[in-house]
Amino acid sequence: MMKNHVAEGHVTRNGVISLFVIGLLGVPSIGSAHDRVQAAKELSKAFSTVAKEAIPAVVSIKVEKMVTGPSMRYGDGDGSGFNDPFGPFPEEFLRRFFGERPPRQQQQQRAPRRFRREAQGSGFIISEDGYILTNNHVVGDVDKIIVELQDGRTFNDAKLIGTDPDSEVALIKIEGNGFPSLPLGDSGQSEIGDWVIAIGNPFRLNATVTVGVVSAVGRSNVRVAAYEDFIQTDAAINPGNSGGPLINLDGQVIGINTAIYSGSGGYMGIGFAIPINMARSIADQLKKQGRVSRGYLGLLAEDVDTDKAELLGLKEAAGVAISMIEKGSPAERAGLKVYDVILAIDGRKIRLYDAFRNEVALLAPGTKVRLDLVRDGKPMELTVRLGERPGAAAQKEQAAEEPEVALGLEVQDLTKELADRFRYGLGEGVIVSAVTPDGPAAEKGIRAGDLILSVNKQKVTSVDEFTAAVNQARNTKKVLMLVRRGEVSQFVTLTFE
Repeated sequence: MMKNHVAEGHVTRNGVISLFVIGLLGVPSIGSAHDRVQAAKELSKAFSTVAKEAIPAVVSIKVEKMVTGPSMRYGDGDGSGFNDPFGPFPEEFLRRFFGERPPRQQQQQRAPRRFRREAQGSGFIISEDGYILTNNHVVGDVDKIIVELQDGRTFNDAKLIGTDPDSEVALIKIEGNGFPSLPLGDSGQSEIGDWVIAIGNPFRLNATVTVGVVSAVGRSNVRVAAYEDFIQTDAAINPGNSGGPLINLDGQVIGINTAIYSGSGGYMGIGFAIPINMARSIADQLKKQGRVSRGYLGLLAEDVDTDKAELLGLKEAAGVAISMIEKGSPAERAGLKVYDVILAIDGRKIRLYDAFRNEVALLAPGTKVRLDLVRDGKPMELTVRLGERPGAAAQKEQAAEEPEVALGLEVQDLTKELADRFRYGLGEGVIVSAVTPDGPAAEKGIRAGDLILSVNKQKVTSVDEFTAAVNQARNTKKVLMLVRRGEVSQFVTLTFE
């Protein structure tokens, strides 16, 4: 951290001397200016050194997938319509960092045909024998993975070792030995304000380096993955950066660049990276067994704020309060009860439920953990043997209770700011704020920024109206929406998951 070196002086009652001292303070000496320049040069050199050493291990990942869609005649269209080649492809190929640019919209459609869709992302080598970490949305559900190294070598048959959609981590491998690789650091040591470097291939510009700081740690509710503990950074991340490394000044990877917050699809100063501690644990499992097994307690809990703390007999806001326990779950068998407040797991303090849930999930099924808790104002300990988290089918059934989740999208009220940005009229509908990869909405080409005007012929102007209309359609298993993008409106039929 650079510091301004300022000479100190004592104020005296002599006005002349006081003014003289103030004058000296206002004009930095040649020596101090030189020191600041030298410090800046040293910091710049640190960035340059880390980048040069890291770039050879950062790879470009190209993927191919055969899809069926309308045959397009490309011409003078503006690309604002819905029936473009992105329709059959997952939303993440649009929204999350792929540099793929759609061909210009056609004026006419022809008969459906099979064609190859291509897209691109980033990754980084973590071992000399060719294991590569990247994102699930980069390499998941594709037919072919092509890896290009910085030295020009191309591997047309990269092997998918495994993916974990719940964390957005994926592991692939190229054949060979002696590859340049990046050391993995300890993301748990990352602090707000730490300098970081992001490397990737935004917009197909290979080996692009950007610099920023750690803006926050432990970010959840980003709604990108089921398990979130993101590092937030202001290092510029753009389409094509997905799967690339976030590196500290020691040259160690502390995260996998995964998502951005953006109203335009480009950089707005807020990016998110999967902490490498989480990614390492998942990659190890993918390497050994091709899938991820997660520890499971079978409970729901809530963060404890000041009001809850007082009512639960706590001296301060801490831990998580159990609100539900599943029958026959490890939590029930261990004797945990609703209203118990869990303060620590194996001695590690807990403040947020999301962090607690992530920590449990990273432990292997069968692991015994010690929980420090408070029950009726009295401290106690319990030992729990973790089970294995139920499969995706059970998770989907639970998630289907919320209409937005069941349709694979999220909506919010259309504010004046959003209406102005997307050129919609106030009160026209609700705006799509996020789309779940591979969900019903993504499969039909719905994107963030689209405006939902009606649901089953019912006009919707608020989130509450949207939710009510969707819930009414549950028995039919399908819902008809009138959706607008730009100046084009189109009917879209979605099926509940």
